[in-house]
Amino acid sequence: MKIFPAIDIKDKKCVRLVKGDFDNKTEYKMSPVDQAGKYKDHGFKNLHIVDLDGALTGKTVNLEIIQEIINKFDLKIEIGGGIRSFESIQKYIDTGVEKVILGSAAIKDKNFLKEVCQKFSNKIALGLDAKNGYLSVSGWKESSNQLTLDFLKEVNNYGVSRLIYTDINRDGTKQSPNFEETSKVAEISNCPVIISGGVSSIDDIKKAKSLKNIEGIIVGKAIYDGDIKLEDLVREIDA
Repeated sequence: MKIFPAIDIKDKKCVRLVKGDFDNKTEYKMSPVDQAGKYKDHGFKNLHIVDLDGALTGKTVNLEIIQEIINKFDLKIEIGGGIRSFESIQKYIDTGVEKVILGSAAIKDKNFLKEVCQKFSNKIALGLDAKNGYLSVSGWKESSNQLTLDFLKEVNNYGVSRLIYTDINRDGTKQSPNFEETSKVAEISNCPVIISGGVSSIDDIKKAKSLKNIEGIIVGKAIYDGDIKLEDLVREIDA
């Protein structure tokens, strides 16, 4: 199973939000580039990056930082945060990212999702961020009034190459992921699913491995707060 250590970038710093709340954030001293290097040194191959500035502005604000990480460390990166145009997707692909994550833009405009999946084959990941069963958009500030499973059924044949499911109520809380809802998503998804939100311990990683159609899991705050040691986490990649 793939393990994706997370880097959330805001104002060129590594930060973690609780439940997506920009007013409830923790800033960390290590720069995003240094943090990526730390993950590489420990043996991780994949990285999950969210450009929080991009999520707020709809622009590729931290493109240079992401380019530097790719150039220095040769990590497989999935990137999300305010990606809403063909141009932004192309910029990220040109830097060498493995997957571009679409959230709000895909949920608000299914045709856009279908077109980019055709244009950028095997490069598009769909980020489904849910609260109480309903999808949230625009940096989790708005509910879309769409049920997660209903939306997934509508777009299931578009050619998305990866799906990232986040339970917003768990994100940044270290209360364990919502395995029940994630399993429902994975059961109907035509592409493999990444678990996101609330990872608290190695036990969560072990549980994720037992689920069907799960490609990997994202780990963020539990790493930064020291609840999970990187040397223990990296062992689970090949265990």
